[in-house]
Amino acid sequence: MSPETASPRAVDPGGSPVAPVIHASPPLPSYIPPFGLRTVIGCVGMLLAVHVAGFNEHVTQIGLSDIRGALHIGHDEGTWLVTSYEAFNIAAMAFTPWFYMTFSIYRFSIFMTAMLALLSIPAPFMPDVTSLCVLSAFQGMAAGCLPPVLMTVMLKYLPPELRVFGIAGYAMSATFGPNLGLPLEAFWFEHVGWHWLYWEVIPLAVLSIAMMAYGLPRDPVHMERFKSFNWLGITVGLPAIVSLVTVLYQGDRLDWFRSPVITNLTFWGGAAFLVFVVNEALHPSPYFRIQYWRSRNIQAALLSLVGILAICALMAEIPATYLEEVRGYRPIQTVPVSLIVALPQLVMLPLIAAICNSARVDCRYVLAGGMLCLAAAAWLGTWLTPDWVRDNFYALQILQVFGQPMTVIPTLMLATLAMGPADGPFISGMVNMLKGLANAVAFALFSALTRRREQYHSSMLLDHHGTHGLALQGMDNPIDRQLSGLSPDLGRMARNTLEVFHTYVREQSIVLALADIYFILIFVCVGYAIMNLILPRRVFPPRAPSPSAPAR
Repeated sequence: MSPETASPRAVDPGGSPVAPVIHASPPLPSYIPPFGLRTVIGCVGMLLAVHVAGFNEHVTQIGLSDIRGALHIGHDEGTWLVTSYEAFNIAAMAFTPWFYMTFSIYRFSIFMTAMLALLSIPAPFMPDVTSLCVLSAFQGMAAGCLPPVLMTVMLKYLPPELRVFGIAGYAMSATFGPNLGLPLEAFWFEHVGWHWLYWEVIPLAVLSIAMMAYGLPRDPVHMERFKSFNWLGITVGLPAIVSLVTVLYQGDRLDWFRSPVITNLTFWGGAAFLVFVVNEALHPSPYFRIQYWRSRNIQAALLSLVGILAICALMAEIPATYLEEVRGYRPIQTVPVSLIVALPQLVMLPLIAAICNSARVDCRYVLAGGMLCLAAAAWLGTWLTPDWVRDNFYALQILQVFGQPMTVIPTLMLATLAMGPADGPFISGMVNMLKGLANAVAFALFSALTRRREQYHSSMLLDHHGTHGLALQGMDNPIDRQLSGLSPDLGRMARNTLEVFHTYVREQSIVLALADIYFILIFVCVGYAIMNLILPRRVFPPRAPSPSAPAR
């Protein structure tokens, strides 16, 4: 990752603007050609490779029930497929920058994209769930290595005046890609075959490899970096991150700390992570610098990044869960709800990038406006009832069309544009690890909140029915009236009546639980909007120095 070569305005430690400082643009390394069509093709190929990794992740997760049915895998065993993939995916993001700096961006990107595609070929033919989990772990590792490279490519090879658009390209992996996972799953499963839930990455991976091989600069290999390799960091950091991500994905299913597995993973994973953090703070060649957290911009940006991506994931999961659990929709019937957010991002991301690329626009206010859009969408969601159908979610989704790019792009600007040239790889790993961790946090929160709030509302509804049931005696029972003509057996009719009643209670409990999550998200969004108006200092879009400006 490369920072701006010039800043229109600097900020002193006290936070007040000071006179602009123009730095001489450093000469480009010999392996980087002048910016042109070839470089653009290479950058687009890198962007496509990251989307391939994202499609592989989201399509297989959304289609997990179909995959489990085809491979005769139980529900509990199937959850470990997602866990193994995500754990190694997130862990790989933390350590990737060191390896692409060593093996070169060009070679590392092509190798990992090819590895991701090749590992998808045998996936449908794995003999048991254990071998499929191992394969998923390696696939997750390969996929996790690509997003940090994309951030570096966009900010290193693009000229200063286009770097904000490079950030928008990176933001596509957080807004466009996840919302396209459901439509792709529906298409491949319903119209082609379940095997293509894995194989769909192959043609796009081949195309992205060809584009990267043609367009990316051939940067040199630096094998001498192994002399200062941070062995302790990767030895304790990798299992620590894998353990903590596993806790987030399996915690609710195993009832959290009532499970010895979760307890041990939390204790030993947390201890190893503390050792990892101390080692990173003291090691001369760390994977990322803990000292960056002293910066107010980094604090605000990284905390906001986790929160915003978790909010977006929750707001995408709620409609899908409601339509599946309450209305009985198949994924293909839910496609318009996802597409209404995904497709406009192709226009909104460049538009928001163009707005933020103006020195007259403070990206902090854009971010706050985006959070208010998400808060408005959550407020509309609190009106959720069992009568809602797919069309009722369109207003919420339209607000997210504006809110998602307005929050993600400014957050990435706050995290990246205030850094120096040597800081790129260290902040890249941290940003991408937290970006992946946001999905795990969203999964854990959604699982815990829906289960607990559903249980609470179910208990309250049944208690209310038991307490006030006698008050309704003598009034017509609509369930009995509808079922009375179906069977002369009164005992069977009573059992059917009870089953229908409990179905209504369950549906209402799910609806109330999802509405509660929307209600919580309102305050979270407003809190993030206020925090980002107070905590970070303003950053300016990068600009190339004028030819007449003296170097200082």
